[in-house]
Amino acid sequence: MPRRQRTVRREAEVEGVGLHTGAKASLRVAPAGPDHGVVFVRSDLEGAPRVRAHWSRLRERERRTALVGEQDAEVHTVEHFLAALQGLGVDNLEVTLSGPECPGVDGSALAYLDLVDRAEVVEQEAPRAEVHVRRPLVVDTGRGASLTAFPASGEGLTVAYSLHYDLEALGSQHVSVDVSPDAFRTEIAPARTFCLAEEAEALRAAGLGKGANHSNTLVFGPEGLVEGSLRFANEPARHKALDLLGDLYLLGADIVGHIAAYRTGHAANLAMVKALAEHEDEAHGAAPGPKGPALGASQVRRILPHRYPFLLVDRVVELDGFTRAVGIKNVSVNEPFFVGHYPEEPIMPGVLILEAMAQLAGILLLRKLELSGKIPVLLSIDRVKFRRAVVPGDQIRMEAFTLRLSAGRGRIRARSTVDGELVSEARLNFALTEAPRS
Repeated sequence: MPRRQRTVRREAEVEGVGLHTGAKASLRVAPAGPDHGVVFVRSDLEGAPRVRAHWSRLRERERRTALVGEQDAEVHTVEHFLAALQGLGVDNLEVTLSGPECPGVDGSALAYLDLVDRAEVVEQEAPRAEVHVRRPLVVDTGRGASLTAFPASGEGLTVAYSLHYDLEALGSQHVSVDVSPDAFRTEIAPARTFCLAEEAEALRAAGLGKGANHSNTLVFGPEGLVEGSLRFANEPARHKALDLLGDLYLLGADIVGHIAAYRTGHAANLAMVKALAEHEDEAHGAAPGPKGPALGASQVRRILPHRYPFLLVDRVVELDGFTRAVGIKNVSVNEPFFVGHYPEEPIMPGVLILEAMAQLAGILLLRKLELSGKIPVLLSIDRVKFRRAVVPGDQIRMEAFTLRLSAGRGRIRARSTVDGELVSEARLNFALTEAPRS
């Protein structure tokens, strides 16, 4: 039986420097509606671009998990924060981040546990999605490391991590834990990140580890721990399990299964996330592997009642369940509205940009409502902003996010960009009315 989704009751904030960039940043969590997911907002960048915490937004970066979003904005070293969300079962958050990297704090997840505790976890009505491991899934890196997912022997997620180094101070270590809030708090969250003394200089030379020090990173040399003391005899193995849980969070669903890792890092962890996503697609009859446009022009016409010259969504390139849609509008000089709207200096009317976003929002809502006998009717628009003109030759990239959906109302956050630059944004409120009968 799936559990209910969870968010937080109030805002809370933590500050610190990034382990790799050394840049100071604050991270603030705020409540979000069901099926919103976790979305980072880069408040330090113009337009406050949004970065969704999902495996489809991964960007390859050395020794850390990084995500990319609007305007090519990145968020780095998300794994410790996401591990805390995984351990406590928090699903929906708006996360404002004032820099490129999440604060490293003490190198563990304890500060993020405190952050979520201060914000107070609350349940929501919607059920949390689950992915059940139905057969063994294996990720083999070809370098003696492996990661395997097995069907569950119980009802939840169990992770086991085995670590092996030739360095005597580390040697072989193992940890296994049934993931629950209590177990995560006591057995995994306090474990700090670590590296070998011989790696430290190489990391600095590569521009990494600028914020690392002996208070947030365990450093092991030939004689053992260089400074400080361990919180657990097998603290490095526990931290590897922490990283694994943070990476698994990017699946966007609770995992019911047992996952065993041997000497793996972020690359293998994230390969397992993709394997689990494809495994779930197979279970529901969807073809695995790369996908083209989510909805082509003919499919858009089948969903929307609009027709030329008032159909303003050319195609939908991404659909994330019922919570997010990304659409494209190619603006041609032959658009009929240019004939009378500043014909010497053609500019797309702002109200039509809003209409295009409303149509994309309609696609998102109609997918959810297709069996309900209801249709969305635009009721009101607020928080409208126009940032720049749209002219012939531009391609508008629109995003729509479901903020709230109830029996009678739908609320969508929409934004449009051109070449990564914010054009317009708004909140769109819909009334969900009975479809007319023929």
